[in-house]
Amino acid sequence: MNFKKIIGEKASEYVKDGMIIGLGTGSTAYWAIKKIGSLVRDGLKITAVATSKNTQKLAIEEEISMICLDDVEKIDLTIDGADEFDPNKNLIKGGGGALLREKIVASLTDFYIIIADSSKKVDALGHFPLPVEVVPFAWQVTFRRLEKLGCMVQRRNVDSKPFITDNQNYIIDCFFSKIENPEELQVKINLIPGVVENGLFLNMTDVVITNDEKGNPLILK
Repeated sequence: MNFKKIIGEKASEYVKDGMIIGLGTGSTAYWAIKKIGSLVRDGLKITAVATSKNTQKLAIEEEISMICLDDVEKIDLTIDGADEFDPNKNLIKGGGGALLREKIVASLTDFYIIIADSSKKVDALGHFPLPVEVVPFAWQVTFRRLEKLGCMVQRRNVDSKPFITDNQNYIIDCFFSKIENPEELQVKINLIPGVVENGLFLNMTDVVITNDEKGNPLILK
């Protein structure tokens, strides 16, 4: 059973005519975008903004009308995935490297829906490495300062070369066994010069759509 497809398609039910929507990045968001594309071809009238170049490409292929984020003051609804979510609907995001654009879109959104299968649910954040987007200039300095926060750090590479975000930055993955105080950690990370953004999405989520033991959609409010 494809839980991601079931969850992604369930999220599309929240999309209504006339909305400006944010389209997330990742394997679960893929299914939501595919379903929304089908609805558009059936007559749904929306406009959308993308959280990554890959999402932009997919949405255009699905004939979804896209607009530039610079031209948007408010987004009615955003559907996005997560690498982890806790009982308070706090998230770790950025496994796909789109965390900066995802957070900008989330910050403009009135109703923020996270779609994530039940394997992503945790009692406390930190099982998944926390991505931090940093500028390439003197990235080793930022790397060492992140390490002093009590985690193991690793620059994200692809084929032995630095992973480059859509914003031409690097990602440093921070491995914590458990994040005891995510609010405090977020502040400490963002105060480090060279950090662009971190993958903690706190107090932003309105609804998590996941699955129950039988694979049915489960809505957490």
